[in-house]
Amino acid sequence: MLHSLLPRSLSTRMVLLILATILLVQAATFATLTYYRKKFTEEVAVEFTATTIRTLRASLAEIPAEGRADFVRRASHNEWHLWSRSLPSDASLEGGRPPPPRRGRDHHHPPPPPTASDIRNNLRFFVKALNQKLNDDTRVALSRGPEPRLYISLLPQPEAEDGRYSREWLVIPLDRIAPPVATPVIVVWLAGMGLFLLLAAAFSWHITRPLTRLAKAADQLAAGQPQRVAPSGPRETRVLAERFNAMLDTLAESSAVQRTLLAGLPHDLKGPLSRMWLRIEMLDDSTFQEGMRKDLQDMQRMVNQFIGFVRGSDPASYQFSPLALNEWLEEQVSSWESVGSQVKLVRTAPERLLVNADKMALGRLLDNLITNGLNHGKPPVEIALDAEAGAALITVRDYGPGISAERRSEALRPFSRLDEARTRTGSVGLGLALAEAIVKAHAGSLSLDEAPGGGLRISIRLPVLKDGGGKA
Repeated sequence: MLHSLLPRSLSTRMVLLILATILLVQAATFATLTYYRKKFTEEVAVEFTATTIRTLRASLAEIPAEGRADFVRRASHNEWHLWSRSLPSDASLEGGRPPPPRRGRDHHHPPPPPTASDIRNNLRFFVKALNQKLNDDTRVALSRGPEPRLYISLLPQPEAEDGRYSREWLVIPLDRIAPPVATPVIVVWLAGMGLFLLLAAAFSWHITRPLTRLAKAADQLAAGQPQRVAPSGPRETRVLAERFNAMLDTLAESSAVQRTLLAGLPHDLKGPLSRMWLRIEMLDDSTFQEGMRKDLQDMQRMVNQFIGFVRGSDPASYQFSPLALNEWLEEQVSSWESVGSQVKLVRTAPERLLVNADKMALGRLLDNLITNGLNHGKPPVEIALDAEAGAALITVRDYGPGISAERRSEALRPFSRLDEARTRTGSVGLGLALAEAIVKAHAGSLSLDEAPGGGLRISIRLPVLKDGGGKA
């Protein structure tokens, strides 16, 4: 389940990993700071504030009642003042008994609650802990109206008849106190997170770019168009690119040796085969001559297959040019029909299909498939041309036993012989391998499947040039 939710791209996974790590670190830091802030509030700030309030109350007790208000204003630069009546209705004692509501309009229209950014939201725990700490009948309250204020009782007085606290209160405005997390801080934090995310994306791109290049080079190698990779990125990706280039060099050397061997062997056999043909013609035994002719024909067919495979697997031997596939296919089929072969073109695309191809290589491809269909399948061999999703689709089918699904990939390998589906007379197992090599050289694809009604169907897809539209 988790694997299906993860993105497939390595760079995206790295960005998510770095982002998740940053968020976890931020959350852990926030939790740690919150814990120690709470401990500080409980153990230091509350104790210090309680001592300050006691000292303030003791100091004001020595000042006459008529001078205390003026003393508080002068000492606080006209920011604090005294409230010498009962606790206002818009104030509440955190952790203590709230004052009863007033009779009248205030009872039906209570003060609006503080907003989320109100400083009082962050002081409620502090005021509650402070009320619990003070044990000399001192009370601390917070306003509930639109103006944030802090009320501290100074001189205790008897409780009024309506249950309200009749005390002398020190009123401290809180509107000048900034909240612990202000909007600029949040903006800076979000900007920092965005910057970290961009850095993570750039860092992951720097790491995964060499891997992306290597994957592209591997796809080109599989398509028969090997390309070297420039080593870049971290040390591991550089080493991987160097190993890939070394593998390309080894494969190129091995392929060159293979082509040399395959090209030299049939060339060397041509001389002995020619001499054998001459000696056969000089024999008087017609039965022996006929048998030898069949054996030599098989050997000649093998030599031709070797030569065709060498040419088809050598990229340097191709000469590409625009080719009108409709007309070309009709000409090829007509050539087979003119010699009496059971080959026919059953369908052609109505639009003109233009491909970039080597005309001679495509001719070898089609001749090879038709020959396989006639020799190893069952005639007639039917050929069709269709346009499919920006590609030209050529299908060649016969009515023979076909090839089982589990052995079709094996049939495309060089020197593969399928005893159940094909006879081995005059064949070295290079026919379908040569066909696939030619198709890959044209940036196309070849597939084998079972045709409707039985038989083998070979489908060839070739990319169509953009200016190949129009009527044939």
